[in-house]
Amino acid sequence: MSTPDQPAPESGGFKPPATDPWKGFRGVCSGILILEAIVVLLAIPAVAKLGDGISGGAVAYILVLGGLMILGCGVQGRSWAIGFDLALQVAMIAGWLVHPVIGALGLLFAAVWVYMLYLRRDIQERIEQGLLPGQRD
Repeated sequence: MSTPDQPAPESGGFKPPATDPWKGFRGVCSGILILEAIVVLLAIPAVAKLGDGISGGAVAYILVLGGLMILGCGVQGRSWAIGFDLALQVAMIAGWLVHPVIGALGLLFAAVWVYMLYLRRDIQERIEQGLLPGQRD
């Protein structure tokens, strides 16, 4: 039974966390996307110096990819955000066709996003078990 000052526990018997852990997770995802966009956009001069240079199509691909990453920062609160983030990683790895450096960066950041998936699952399990700070009396 709950009183006006004490909310009723959720179905698992634990109170919701005092602070929203998903807010912090979304912030980290946004930060990773911004860093990734910076790295991708800074790859343009590096790719241009390597080998035979860079074509206009390759520059357009990199600019669009970097722009989508920046726009992706604003949609991290949506239910489909993690799918969008992973799709960006697939597009980044597919950038191997543009230049191997872009594909290699895609593999590096894909590893970061695999870790983010692990953290997402861990946060969810901790919420369900009532292990987050503020969930217990």
